Amino acid sequence: MRARGASGARASLWSTIFLLTALLWSTPTVHAKNGPTIVAKEFENPPNNVNYFKGSNVVLFQEAYGHTVWRSTDGGATWSKAEGIEHDKAAALVMHEYDPKRAYVLTHGNVHWRTDNQGETWQTFFTDAYTSNFMDTIGRWMRFHPDDWNKIMFTGMDCPFPDLCEEVVMYTEDGFESDAKFLRGHTQGCWWAKSSPLFTTGQEDLDKQRILCIIRGGIFSPQEDNRLVISDNFFQAKGEDGVIQEYEPDLNGGSSIQGIVSLVEVKKYLLVAATSRNTAEMTLFVSGDTIKWHRAVFPRDHPLLEASYTVLESTNYSIQIDVRTSRRLSNPMGTLLTSNSNGTYFTRNAEHTNRNFESYVDFEKVSNIQGIFLVNQVENWEEVEEGKADKKVKTKITFNDGRTFESVKTGDEEIHLHSVTEMNNVGPVFSSPAPGLVMGNGNHGGHLKAYWESHLYISDDAGRTWIEGPKGPHKYEFGDQGSILLAVRDSEEADVKEIRYSLDHGKNWDTAELPDGLSISPWTLLTTQDSSSLKFILTARKGSRLSPTGFYLISIDFEGLHEDTCKDSDMEDWFARVDDDGKPSCVMGHTQKYHRRKKDAKCFIKQEFKDPPPESSPCDCVDADFECDFNFVREGDECKPAGPVKAPEDACKGDDPNETFMGSAGWRLIPGNECKRTGGDQKDKQKEWKCSDTQGSPNTPGSDKIEHVQHPFEGDFDRFDKHYLERGDLDSESDETIIVRPYKALSRTKSDIFISHDHGKNWTKAKLPGDEEVYAVITHLYAKDVAFLLTREKKVFYTVDRGRHFDYFEPRDEPDTSLDRVPLAFHPDRPDWLIWHGKKCRSKGDCYLEASLSMDRGDSWETIKRNVVKCEFTGSSAYKFRNNTQILCLAREREDNDDNNPLQLLYSDEFPKYKMNVALENVSNFATMAEFIVVATENRTEGTLNALASMNGRDYAPAHFPYNFQVPHTNAYTVLDSSTHAVNLFVVTEEEENHRYGSILKSNSNGTSYVLSIAGVNCDRGYYVDFEKMLGLEGVVLVNTVENRGSDSEPKKLVTRISHNDGAGWGFLPPPERDLDGKEFTCSSKNGDESCALHIHGYTERSDYGKTYSSESAVGIMFGVGNVGPILGDPKDADTYMTADAGLSWKMVKRGSWTWSFGDQGSIVVLAQRNTRSKSVSYSLDRGDTWNDYTFSETDVVITDITTVRSGSSRNFLLWGHEGDKLFTVNIDFSGLASEPCKADEDTNKSDYELWSPEHPMQLNDCLFGHQNQYIRKKKDRKCYNGYKLQHLYNVKNCECTRQDFECDYNFEMDNHGHCGLVEGLRPLDPEQVCKENPDEVEYYEPSGFRRIPLTTCKGGFEADKVLASHPCPGHEEEFEKVRGISGVGLFFAIVVPIGFASLAGWWVYRNWQSNFGQIRLGEQSGLDSDSPWVKYPVVTVSAVAAVIGAMPLLIGSLWRSVSSAVGKFRSSRGDSGGRYSWLRGSQRRYTTRDSFARGRSDYAIVNEDEGELLGDDSDEEV
Repeated sequence: MRARGASGARASLWSTIFLLTALLWSTPTVHAKNGPTIVAKEFENPPNNVNYFKGSNVVLFQEAYGHTVWRSTDGGATWSKAEGIEHDKAAALVMHEYDPKRAYVLTHGNVHWRTDNQGETWQTFFTDAYTSNFMDTIGRWMRFHPDDWNKIMFTGMDCPFPDLCEEVVMYTEDGFESDAKFLRGHTQGCWWAKSSPLFTTGQEDLDKQRILCIIRGGIFSPQEDNRLVISDNFFQAKGEDGVIQEYEPDLNGGSSIQGIVSLVEVKKYLLVAATSRNTAEMTLFVSGDTIKWHRAVFPRDHPLLEASYTVLESTNYSIQIDVRTSRRLSNPMGTLLTSNSNGTYFTRNAEHTNRNFESYVDFEKVSNIQGIFLVNQVENWEEVEEGKADKKVKTKITFNDGRTFESVKTGDEEIHLHSVTEMNNVGPVFSSPAPGLVMGNGNHGGHLKAYWESHLYISDDAGRTWIEGPKGPHKYEFGDQGSILLAVRDSEEADVKEIRYSLDHGKNWDTAELPDGLSISPWTLLTTQDSSSLKFILTARKGSRLSPTGFYLISIDFEGLHEDTCKDSDMEDWFARVDDDGKPSCVMGHTQKYHRRKKDAKCFIKQEFKDPPPESSPCDCVDADFECDFNFVREGDECKPAGPVKAPEDACKGDDPNETFMGSAGWRLIPGNECKRTGGDQKDKQKEWKCSDTQGSPNTPGSDKIEHVQHPFEGDFDRFDKHYLERGDLDSESDETIIVRPYKALSRTKSDIFISHDHGKNWTKAKLPGDEEVYAVITHLYAKDVAFLLTREKKVFYTVDRGRHFDYFEPRDEPDTSLDRVPLAFHPDRPDWLIWHGKKCRSKGDCYLEASLSMDRGDSWETIKRNVVKCEFTGSSAYKFRNNTQILCLAREREDNDDNNPLQLLYSDEFPKYKMNVALENVSNFATMAEFIVVATENRTEGTLNALASMNGRDYAPAHFPYNFQVPHTNAYTVLDSSTHAVNLFVVTEEEENHRYGSILKSNSNGTSYVLSIAGVNCDRGYYVDFEKMLGLEGVVLVNTVENRGSDSEPKKLVTRISHNDGAGWGFLPPPERDLDGKEFTCSSKNGDESCALHIHGYTERSDYGKTYSSESAVGIMFGVGNVGPILGDPKDADTYMTADAGLSWKMVKRGSWTWSFGDQGSIVVLAQRNTRSKSVSYSLDRGDTWNDYTFSETDVVITDITTVRSGSSRNFLLWGHEGDKLFTVNIDFSGLASEPCKADEDTNKSDYELWSPEHPMQLNDCLFGHQNQYIRKKKDRKCYNGYKLQHLYNVKNCECTRQDFECDYNFEMDNHGHCGLVEGLRPLDPEQVCKENPDEVEYYEPSGFRRIPLTTCKGGFEADKVLASHPCPGHEEEFEKVRGISGVGLFFAIVVPIGFASLAGWWVYRNWQSNFGQIRLGEQSGLDSDSPWVKYPVVTVSAVAAVIGAMPLLIGSLWRSVSSAVGKFRSSRGDSGGRYSWLRGSQRRYTTRDSFARGRSDYAIVNEDEGELLGDDSDEEV
């Protein structure tokens, strides 16, 4: 195999792909008589990643542990250390992808080495950014331009905060002769548009420097926020306005696309993969020039899922992809699909292809020959799907690009070959550039057997006929363009003492012994990439494969074996493809012929480093040379339009639909096809069309009517257990799926499970693969199209396609149904990863929970920990500062149930590779919220709790509360929905059961230092808190506070407070001026105050915890039920209010208590009276300005809820209710009110959309966290619907820094004048710590008492943390002087000008002393006024920039209480619940989804009530 980087055990993070080896000394050289020259050298460490410089015998490799880079100039016979490198600093060896003379040695820092003469000499180069150590970047540090070899991109990292790093990309245009320049931050990979020699944009200037980057939404953003951007000038500003030249390409016909996870080059195509929020489905976009993009269309029964499809080695005229289609992930199988020439439409080639768990596919093309590839298929696929048998794999080969397949045979007997899923060498598995020569390990018989039972097989006619070679499995290689076949028997033991070689295409084999009786276990065998060399390198183990005691690098040289060089008479013409009669056959309109050595010739070609060129001859065009034209789809033997026919520019200018024109007949010659047209009509002959054919199907005319469908549910039930299964934003399907089960609360009687795919218009019983009773239904916490149906047995039903099909898995243990805890935990990025908490019993009454991990959706399990309380996945692609696979567990110290057995917090960064380690002792509970992990530990002596926080899951720091915040006996913390980069921690300060309340504290950027945000916040007996965020907006928060905090004898008096700056300042809700009848309220206030304000009933009084005040899709709109007055009144007297401007003004919309739902992304709002007899609903199409009623029933019924899809994008709503003792649903469809999709237009008058910016009444410039946001939403008066998901955040404008962009530094407290003063008796942090944490920092400032809010984006202006003297960081004194030094002119101004101003000031004082000094002027105030909210409410304000995990004050225990006892202990008794980079191995490329401060991008998400967390509450009491 060619040198592509060998596989082996991973030694460390940096040796995962590219590093390995340490050299010692060589053994003697032996030259076998009439055989190859063999030289063996022994190494202490395994030689790995051996790299040839193309077109030479110069080889480089690097040691894994010693880091030394070694060089050979004679194909591996002799070695020396590369000179000019500090080897102890070398971290990775990278070869230039195109230049055969360049290589690079990267360090962990920003100074590296490069060579441009094949390693003879080395020079340093500077990248500014440090080499990235992110897992998804390793091996992809450098990207090379295929035409201009001096253009290189370097992926590094920048760490704005300790342990918080983001990816940045640097670039060079001169091969790093000068320092690297900054390209783009916040990236997840950048690529040259011309990413391969075959690809072109079609424009020379764009080929030179167009760049595509995947941009992260923020340092804590999930991959669903990623975007694709393009720049043609290295992301530089074009004009004086400083606006960076970049734009998002039109991937999907006008709408921008988020969720970009990967970009990969395949021959002449670029493929971009996008994932949808909260689903596992993905979408693929294809371009041949980066200008026009098309969405790839797959067969309907082959949807793309994350980590389920593999981009294979493709041709110049099509893309080949294998899609996983098996439901058993432990035995995966797929379907091979091939695209048309522009990569848009895919059709099936082969079913039941063999895949492995890592998504590699048994597929390989025969090198350099079009139309021939081998694939392994599973013969007994039905039995494998049912879990009844292991795979029986058979090998097939095609000679016509997959149109037909045939068996691989030696004589009349089938053989089957081991392929990519069992890689035992490096590079391609079967073939090489040697024309027609193919080898493989396999066996005779009905199916493929184990690798160690295989033998070597050889073909010299590109796989049409085969012969058997040496017995046993072998490492094999090709040399001298196929003149030499080299094979080394593979073995797990060090018992191989010889090599085998053939000089006649495998017909006869000779043997050469290793020198000095050497006995090895082979590892890899490789030669030059073009297989033209006479030299080979064998790496091997000394000792067994499992327990090696050393390693060898063995050079094998066939130079001189034959003296003769081949003459023309020794060569033959060989056709790559022939038909059954032996005649040359055609692919892509031509034949392929090679000039190669005859198999029995006694010579060597000796044309090293020259690829054998094929000769082609055109063939006459036939049907196979044509494909369906763009926008046509193959149906049988015809190509039919998939959309409107495109007319020529000069046609259809008038209004006559019967006018005709000549256009495509549906066929076109495949681009790149070289066939020769013959006389007569061809398939691509144009046909006549009518102009009416150029227009798409007209939209269904709007009926101007609302329609409804009612469905009764039979049986004696009184409640619904309902769950929405949602499509992704990019899903082309239109279903709106709901799973529901009626039940009776008191008797626990349950109905069958029903499912609807049309939002409740029609219902059918779910077809489950078993008759076990389902006691609970839960949806996947992150993939909202996946649901699990729990039984009391060892069986769980599930669906991954929104209820179309159901499967099951069998956990090791049954669930403990006595606990209010969901037995499943889910991974944020990997939908198939599950943690199961099962019940085990040592004896009757002595039971415990055991946590098990499955990485294949329940097919197999591995024990994580026994005696656990819970385990969770804390890794996520959104948080690069902790391992993506990290698991945290709360478990007993000992494996018993004794009362004195304390709880521990344990973690593993990569289970099961690394076992669980203890992080903390005496733990009460832990909570995860956004990027933080908050833990409560017990002080058993005092009976109190202590809070600690961590971001990496391994190291925990104690929480420091304000020095004057005294809580005598803290026994409960509630982690509220936290803004990014800060924890909102609710601390109970009053424990009286009916008078319970506490304070909300806000943390600094690492969750350890807290200041008070607001005190006296209401909570209930279960420590649920009246805390509500407005979804979709930054910084708008509502709380209810207890006003009579000193009185225990009277009921709580609650008032509602609102913050528009994320807790920095709090105000009252301004009451409406008039009620629904136009009458004034009993009190009035413009902005709300202590005597008169609007008050809203909060979270603790909800009947359904899943019901929120607002929706992410309806920006700025919020509803609430409450009253106007000095305090919050009785719920029975409450009315319904709403705001459409983020809480700045409110209006009464209905008398009484109504429930609400948002549709069409906020364009439709529907209200229904809850638990009141009614027969109509009320709706608004203009954000609450006007309301209309719609009657859905002839008689009065009781409505308990109204719902729609969680995304808020539907125009269908579902009413849930009962009439007497019968349950029913009513679908209400608003689709008839609008038939045309809304359109955006640059002309604001024509556009159906408008821009809206929320105001911040407590800040003069409406800036929050250093920026001002603009949101897009539909105009009120437009009669249209939103045809695609709106990206509501339209624009972010940065502001100048003000006092509000800074908070008090650690150990500083705000005084009554708004100044941050040092707390008495405490010391400020060491200012030089900045230098220690950031080695490149030049200066530090004396502590001013202020620090910049971590996520503010402000620029310039007032920088409160830099107002005192600055000092140089140690070692940077010279740089500091250059920056801060003062010139002679500067010295003059520094001395003379202040004296002049002092004189003028004295004169002004003299003139104005009597008239003005000592007087107080009304209306004047300082910049730090005592009435400033910064004085009243000393808080730490941290931006809510990225998507937060929750929208409600959810409690840690509620993850296990999300379903109450009303539904088998798994439902809330208070209502119904709502319910990437590419990489290579061999020749395959796979998309996967792995996972920068784009500040100001806020994307809140509604979450289930099981996401918030309470610390310290061990009660299972339902609330």
